[in-house]
Amino acid sequence: MIVRDTPHSFRLFFILRGSVLPLIYGKILFITLLGVAVAVAQHFYPRVFPDFTLAPVALFGVALSLFLGFRNNASYDRWWEGRKQWGKLLVASRSLSRQLMSYIDSSEKKGVEAQEYTIKLTIAFAHALRHQLRQTDPWPDIHQYVTDQDTPFLREANSLPDAILRLIAQKLGQFREQHLLSDILQVSLHEHITAMAEVQAACERIQTTPLPFAYMLLVQRTAYLYCFILPFGIVATQGLVTPLFSAIIAYTFFGLDALSEELAAPFGLSANHLPLHAISRTIEINLLDILGEKPLPDPIEAKKHRLA
Repeated sequence: MIVRDTPHSFRLFFILRGSVLPLIYGKILFITLLGVAVAVAQHFYPRVFPDFTLAPVALFGVALSLFLGFRNNASYDRWWEGRKQWGKLLVASRSLSRQLMSYIDSSEKKGVEAQEYTIKLTIAFAHALRHQLRQTDPWPDIHQYVTDQDTPFLREANSLPDAILRLIAQKLGQFREQHLLSDILQVSLHEHITAMAEVQAACERIQTTPLPFAYMLLVQRTAYLYCFILPFGIVATQGLVTPLFSAIIAYTFFGLDALSEELAAPFGLSANHLPLHAISRTIEINLLDILGEKPLPDPIEAKKHRLA
């Protein structure tokens, strides 16, 4: 995710980091060259293209704007839903850890071990969920938070985050049998585990249920067709500035299409995806602080205005 202040004046036109321009410059160049060819042909051979009214082009543009607007709204909803779910995970993790530290007797060794074990597994869950969504290796981040006894079980699990939640739930049952938890506290802690499971399910739903392919195909085909016929429709009235108008409109429509495609899959690694690494590190720092461990890991800082 790009984190920076809004640039001023002409600097706005020269920013590439976080822009979709690198993804679409080839398409813009093609439409611009097409506009140049049409404008030159019209200039030297005025009757090579008949005069068209701009009404069909305008109507076509309005329809395409509606299509792109709907797709961008749907994509942003997915992006924002992903961010809300990770905010919910932050709240559930803090609440679970706070209750463990507040209501389990830490004067005894087994109470301290219960707190440490459960909170560290909660940290491991956040990292495991991030890696599952990004399809990367989680073990460099979670090996220090799981015991050697649990490692074989977790490595064989089909869903690592779900396996971690199962371990936490099983351990809470054991803590209840050891009289470390009351029935009421156990129910309250399970509510936080359920909230974490709901976050996992919601993120998996976003990741595995893309926007309908047929709609995406319709929008992209319409954008290509519109930008292709645009120079022919405006050359009679715009003359030699046809390439300029064609490039601007192509940047707008192709840019909106590329941006919506990025936002529709919010858990990736591009500049406009969610900063899952920074969020999971925040959870890690907060929970270790609740546990009282020092020194704490460094927070993830933006590098060249990009937060991973």
